Amino acid sequence: MDDRTEDALRDKLAVVACADADGGTAARLADHLGVSLLGEGDDPSAYPLRLKLGGDGLTLTDGSMALRADLRNMLPRLKPANLSRELLVRAAKIKGVDAPTAVDATAGLGADALLLAAAGFTVTLFERDRVIAALLADALRRAEGDSDLADIVCRMRLVEGDSVEGLRRMAQAGESPDVVYLDPMFPERTKSAAVKKKFQLLHHLERPCADPELLLEAARAVRPRKVVIKRPVKGPQLAGVKPSHTIAGKAVRYDCIVLPR
Repeated sequence: MDDRTEDALRDKLAVVACADADGGTAARLADHLGVSLLGEGDDPSAYPLRLKLGGDGLTLTDGSMALRADLRNMLPRLKPANLSRELLVRAAKIKGVDAPTAVDATAGLGADALLLAAAGFTVTLFERDRVIAALLADALRRAEGDSDLADIVCRMRLVEGDSVEGLRRMAQAGESPDVVYLDPMFPERTKSAAVKKKFQLLHHLERPCADPELLLEAARAVRPRKVVIKRPVKGPQLAGVKPSHTIAGKAVRYDCIVLPR
């Protein structure tokens, strides 16, 4: 986040510690985000957005809608027969590599990274927005204690911060993942019905990538075997770069840029 984004966040967001929450965890979260900490009995009306921490996890709410990152919702898609049909898994597949690695440079709430981890990738997740990163970290923490997910999420490592800077550090260190995955968020839609209601909350926090050329340049700089880019099925190519091949569904497509090693 830049300074202006952080100032705006302080004005509209508060952490609310529910009665069954760990007070120390709530205080550390509020301090990390630089926002106010409220008790469950305090008046939250001055804050359009609240992060409510309870014994069952972390929830983002505006009072009418609520969003919690819950990786258990992905379990049907993780069944082997379904996972092999996932377009992302097909696009990211690397032949002849027993323990592939991937970077999800735009992690969001972790659904795509979970698919990659379930397919055998060890995934580094970058998320630049502190609030979204907090929701994702909470989901990963809960998944670590879930017998259906623990073996998968142990291959997922969350890094809070800008992925362009993170990829540049990896390139300087000579680290070269097999796949870099980019989902720079679709361009703004003109019809609000096209955006799932619960995800409207995230649009208060994070906007589509403002510099796709820079993001793609950083992805290519770590010299992966391929860069996989999620796009609207009829949307433009990211930064105008023609992919090596494309895997398309009804609503989205995955542009694959294969790089020489």
